Amino acid sequence: MTPEVVRRYAAPVPRYTSYPTANHFKAVVGPGEQSRWLAGVGESAKVSLYVHIPFCHTLCWYCACTTKMTRRPEPVRRYLVALEQEIDRVAEQLAHGKSRGHKITHMHWGGGSPSLLDPDSIRRLGAALRTRFDLAEDMEFAVEVDPREITAEQVAAFAEIGVNRVSLGVQDFNQKVQDAINRQQSFELTRDIIEQFRARGVASVNIDLVYGLPHQTVDSVKETIAQVLQLEPDRIAIFGYAHLPSRVTHQRLIDESALPGIDERFAQSNALAHAVTHHGYRAVGLDHFARASDTMASRPVTRNFQGYTTDAADVLIGLGASAISSFPEGYAQNAVAVGDYERRIAQGGSGTARGLVLSEDDKVRAKVIERLMCDFTFSARDLLATFGEAARPVVEEAADIADLERDGIVTRTADGFELTRLGLPLVRTVCARFDSWLGGHAMRRHALAV
Repeated sequence: MTPEVVRRYAAPVPRYTSYPTANHFKAVVGPGEQSRWLAGVGESAKVSLYVHIPFCHTLCWYCACTTKMTRRPEPVRRYLVALEQEIDRVAEQLAHGKSRGHKITHMHWGGGSPSLLDPDSIRRLGAALRTRFDLAEDMEFAVEVDPREITAEQVAAFAEIGVNRVSLGVQDFNQKVQDAINRQQSFELTRDIIEQFRARGVASVNIDLVYGLPHQTVDSVKETIAQVLQLEPDRIAIFGYAHLPSRVTHQRLIDESALPGIDERFAQSNALAHAVTHHGYRAVGLDHFARASDTMASRPVTRNFQGYTTDAADVLIGLGASAISSFPEGYAQNAVAVGDYERRIAQGGSGTARGLVLSEDDKVRAKVIERLMCDFTFSARDLLATFGEAARPVVEEAADIADLERDGIVTRTADGFELTRLGLPLVRTVCARFDSWLGGHAMRRHALAV
């Protein structure tokens, strides 16, 4: 693919962890809607949980996650009180008044950094969730940790509450890059934390990397991935850095003159993907790679607010500030600011502040975008079989792909199209063709497509 084609399709587009994307959520969805949606979850429905811990000890300048820096224990303690109150309320509504509710098939703790919690808080939160929800025996329980400040006691506490998958952020091992993003983390420290988790029986390990950071080059990312492969993680996620200083104010601390251009970003992405697949990992979706022994390499994948997942649950319940719940009827998001979330919980037991009710057209387009992101294909036959005539307008739009075909991004199939090998990195741009909510103003909120 020529640099000209890459630049032509590299405009900012969403990451499509949902459709419509969260920037379109409005206050028309509140506690009432979420309560009705929870009460309406069928008894046979599979449910997964996401728990958000919105605190970090230090602020990484590249990070766009919803978090705040604190070194004091009191804000965390106060937040956990509100979080347990929300857990009680949601569990009661989901169980329809019963003592136990639906089977929880997946649980994920993210942040911020859940590893900021002290061992007693980890155990207490784990016990609260296990007491109030019916956790499946084979549930995948994943937690995100920051290797820089986690202790052996915290590792032990996570293992005790049933964590069986750990996700570690690395981003890059190059010292110059680390200094430029305010995240100093050695290979040796990362290796030690992984070994501690594995010794405690937490065998599944994910590592996250980022390309497009200041001072990164193709050669430097090759050095980092060679070190990461020595750690033998089960999954590797490789994300493109989203530089959005107008939205994420601390990104203004990053020297923009040190950021690689579009061509360099594309080359870094390709170099990382080649190194990982050459080492035997299987490519999954746009930016994930899994060892053949990992479930992500053998099971169908879907996409939710945590990215690619094997979680096939019908309902995702988000707990904590900024967390998003996904129901067949729509999305419900808690208040983003910690203080606002705590106030809402104290007043009414619900943190829901906004969301979106899905139209039938939204559901059709969401399915198209999810399958493109996961399988890189569009099938008119499958779409019509699922949605009937409601899918007809989208099927007609899908026929207009002459430019994508000409530029080698897609090829036509018997009832639709599929992305070419060269076109795979630009799948988000193809998805944007089906995004009826996306416009010029909305595009400024998103990262480059490569």
